[in-house]
Amino acid sequence: MTQPFLLDRRRFLLGAAPGVTVAALGVSACSKGNGHADPSTYTPSYFSSAEWAFITAAVSRLIPAEGSGPGAVQAGVPEFIDRQMELPYGHGAYFYMQGPFRPDSPATLGYQLRYSPREIYRLGIAAANFATQQTQGKAFAQLAPVEQDSFLERMEKGEVLFPSVPAPVFFGQLLGNSKEGYFADPLYGGNRGMVAWQWIGFPGARADFTDWLDQAGRAYPYGPVSISGARA
Repeated sequence: MTQPFLLDRRRFLLGAAPGVTVAALGVSACSKGNGHADPSTYTPSYFSSAEWAFITAAVSRLIPAEGSGPGAVQAGVPEFIDRQMELPYGHGAYFYMQGPFRPDSPATLGYQLRYSPREIYRLGIAAANFATQQTQGKAFAQLAPVEQDSFLERMEKGEVLFPSVPAPVFFGQLLGNSKEGYFADPLYGGNRGMVAWQWIGFPGARADFTDWLDQAGRAYPYGPVSISGARA
């Protein structure tokens, strides 16, 4: 992917309403505390070192640091995803996981695989790294950014065949969780320092900002507040 794709991804993120994104988390997200480790020192609790390298590299291409807003790694998206894997959401508690499974059914019939989110990641990362090893002799995280972009694009289009979880399903899981972590309250591990909210001018969990709803075009001047009461 070239520079125009980076701009397209940022326009897409700007069009994603934070309220909708956070609401999509539902009860799947719960707190493990308000503190954040520095991105370089955070130790994942679910992902192995190789899986963590993939997650960090992949989300940094889905929401890159190039451009006007913060990148996914700066915003703590990998930490958010890792935390989710150890919660009921990651174990598939909010999915219907009983067969029969019919993967070829229309999307309107809902999720049709036997894998929980944490299994989708484990199988998907292994398949992705195997594919890049076969074609380029390197794991995904060791590829150049332009090569990573190209591989992610092929995953999204289903041009890469995975033996278990279909590549587009894995890509969709990764992209969806990346957007959630980017815009969620910092309580859940992502949006570190409310950097994404500051970028788009979202007030966060302030008790009252209704007097600004009809002031289109004016920047909200007070900065966001998290659920914990922290102020950006």
